[in-house]
Amino acid sequence: MTTLGTGVLRVRHWLRDHPLALDGAVAVAVLVSMIIGSFADPNAHHGPTFGTRTPAASSLVLMALSALALVWRRRKPMAVLAATGGLTVVELVLVDPPAPVVMSAVIALFTVAARTDRPTTWRVGLLTMAALTAAAMLFGSAPWYSQENLGVFAWTGMAGAAGDAVRSRRAFVDAIRERAERAERTREEEARRRVAEERLRIARDLHDVVAHHIALVNVQAGVAAHVMDKRPDQAKEALAHVREASRSALNELRATVGLLRQSGDPEAPTEPAPGLAVLDALVETVRRAGLPVEVACAAGESPLPAAVDLAAYRVIQEALTNVRKHGGPGAKAEVSVVRVGPTAEVMVLDNGRGDPGGEGAGGGHGLLGMRERVTALGGTLTAGPRYGGGFRVHAILPVMARPQQPEQPGAAGRTGESA
Repeated sequence: MTTLGTGVLRVRHWLRDHPLALDGAVAVAVLVSMIIGSFADPNAHHGPTFGTRTPAASSLVLMALSALALVWRRRKPMAVLAATGGLTVVELVLVDPPAPVVMSAVIALFTVAARTDRPTTWRVGLLTMAALTAAAMLFGSAPWYSQENLGVFAWTGMAGAAGDAVRSRRAFVDAIRERAERAERTREEEARRRVAEERLRIARDLHDVVAHHIALVNVQAGVAAHVMDKRPDQAKEALAHVREASRSALNELRATVGLLRQSGDPEAPTEPAPGLAVLDALVETVRRAGLPVEVACAAGESPLPAAVDLAAYRVIQEALTNVRKHGGPGAKAEVSVVRVGPTAEVMVLDNGRGDPGGEGAGGGHGLLGMRERVTALGGTLTAGPRYGGGFRVHAILPVMARPQQPEQPGAAGRTGESA
């Protein structure tokens, strides 16, 4: 049974690849059917009988020509229908009793209905049915209401209806296949989009970690080098801060890079991502680096969602890093986090004078990263100089994050962002 099914499938594939051979086989089958039908007498007393009549030579020629035309029925369906219909009319008008040449016109009409649209099928089908039925009724020797004439009417009508049904089913199957392919493409595009978003998020985390801790390490290393000879105790303290900042950076890098591991890799660290719960530790680290920071957070507030909590922490971390790098000597910072209705507001102020010619003068990606992170959650971030000196970073984060497309960053921003 399996072998038979495989053989049938192979034959179907071969016929699909060789449509002309299939049309030739159909033409031969129609020709054989017409010749056999031409030997039948439908008007016998006890039903159709064979052998009581023979087709005329002209009928054989017309049957052969109409069958030959069917070979091109799928290449030129309208022309084949016109040719077979014309040969059928000639047979009905000139030959008595006529041979069943109309069978070729029926096949041609079916092909036209299956390969064109419904309005064309209606117009061409009605015209073909009316022309052939009228020729059979007006020029045939049998009465106009004979079963042969009604058969011409019925067969041409059924050919058009069957062809239209085949075309509708083919269109339905094609629509289902296209919908499935479109759904597959959409699923693949969604997967690629999520991968790209995850990569962007990890890149932001890596930037925040590296920029903040390396900036602190750089500052403390400079302090240690400056006081190494005169105040070795202060130099040791600065080096201890360098060690602590580098260890913290390594831990956060390990946690972030652990997200990229595959299922078979060793387990990633289980400690949570940083948030406002460890804000005191961040502030203490910055204070040890020599930047006075005051913090004002409303007590008793319910915890923020994880994504919003992480974004608020990263905004404060990046803002304090910028103050330490570009605020200049004597700079101070103020950090506040408050809940205002359905939003959380994060503000970092400083009174620094800036140091455009310092080591951080090159344009970086700190403010750009903060703005993209906040905008991705549906919030807004503004950053710019304060009236009277200093710098201000203000982020408004919705408590329920609404992911949006990141906006293009505006022109406002410190020229010396962290790299």
